[in-house]
Amino acid sequence: MQVHLSRPDITDLEIRTVEDVIRSPILALGPKLAEFEQAIADYVGRKHAIAVNSGTSGLHLLVRAFGIGEGDEVITTPFSFIASSNCILYERAKPVFVDIEPDTANIDPNLIEDAITPRTKAILPVDAFGQPARLDVIREIADRYGLVMIEDSCESLGSEYKGIKAGNGAFSHGAVFAFYPNKQITTGEGGMIVTDDDRIARLCRSMSNQGRGEAGVWLSHERLGYNYRMDELSAALGVAQMSRIEEIIAKRERVAAMYAERLARVPGVRLPYVAPEVTRMSWFVYVIRVGVDEPTPERQSVVRDHVMRRFQEAGIGCRPYFTPIHLQPFYRAEFGFKEGDFPVTELAGRTSIAIPFHNHLTAEEIDYVACVLERALEEM
Repeated sequence: MQVHLSRPDITDLEIRTVEDVIRSPILALGPKLAEFEQAIADYVGRKHAIAVNSGTSGLHLLVRAFGIGEGDEVITTPFSFIASSNCILYERAKPVFVDIEPDTANIDPNLIEDAITPRTKAILPVDAFGQPARLDVIREIADRYGLVMIEDSCESLGSEYKGIKAGNGAFSHGAVFAFYPNKQITTGEGGMIVTDDDRIARLCRSMSNQGRGEAGVWLSHERLGYNYRMDELSAALGVAQMSRIEEIIAKRERVAAMYAERLARVPGVRLPYVAPEVTRMSWFVYVIRVGVDEPTPERQSVVRDHVMRRFQEAGIGCRPYFTPIHLQPFYRAEFGFKEGDFPVTELAGRTSIAIPFHNHLTAEEIDYVACVLERALEEM
C-alpha cells in the first residue's frame, strides 16, 4: 500500500474556476485576485489582505514594511520552517531565538522578555502545525515594550485562539498565510498578508508589485519593489478553495480524530497536544513524537530514524518536522549556533515525525500507518 504524506483537495469546482480564467484574456492582476483577497480578509476579520506568491514573500514584505533593518533584532522561534527566520535576514536584521514550549512546540512566552535588548524591534511567533501560539500573552509583551508583532500564520488558516481566528488584528500588527499544496487550502504556490494598518497595506501592495504606486502606472516605480505578485490562475484556485474552507477544515478534523483514536493504542507514541486556549484547531500536519523517553539524545534519534525507515520501506510518506533552524548548516556557520543552545527545540527535532495527513485519508490507511508504527517501535 502507498500512503502519500500530503495531497490537495481539488474538486470540479476548482477545475472549472481555473478553466474560466484560462479562457479569459486576463491572467494576472485581474478580478479573481481581488476576490480572493477579500475572501481572506472577511474570513480572518482584517481590513486589508494582499496576495503574494508565497508565505515567505509575505513575511519578507511585512518585515520590510515595518522598517526592520540592519542592526535590528527580531525575537522568534528556532522550531519552524526556515522562512520565518530567513525573512529577517533578508533585511540584514538578526533573528534572536528563544526556546519553545514542550507541549505545543510554539515559542515560549516566558522566555521572551529575557531576550529583549535595546535593538529589539519585533516579535515573530509562528503557529506551529496549525496551533496558534499564546498570542495574547505575546502581544501584551510587545505592547509593553513598544515592539511590532508579526504573526506567522502560514500553517494556521482557520484556527482560533480564545474564539478569535489566527491572523486577526486582536493579536498581531500583521500576519501571513501560505497556500502550498500541503496547506489547508492551496493556490499551488501563494501567500496572503493581512493587516488593519493602511500604511503597511499600501507599502506591501506596492512592494509586491515592483514598487508601483497606488495608481498602478505601469512604468512608474515609487520605491524598491519585488515581483511577488500572485497570478490570476492561482487566485482563482484560492477563491474556489475558500468557498469550501469549512468543509476542508472539517475533513481534516475527522482525519485527526481518527488518528488520535487509533494511535492512542500504540505504546511509545506521543500524540499532538492542543492547548485549551485553542478553541479551534485547523490541522496543517499531524506530527507524532517517538523516542522521547529514551535516555540519551543519540538513542532518541535512533528510534525516530528507525521508525521513519520502516515507514519508507512500507510506502508510507513521512518527514522529520522540523529540523531546528539554529542547527541548519548556514545558521551554524553564520551565527555559531551549536547543539545544546535550545534543548526543548532540539528534543522536538530529534523525536518528531510528520505522518500522512490529508483530507482523503481512509480508516484503512490510518490503520496501516498505525500497524507499521507499532511494529517499528516493538523492534526497538
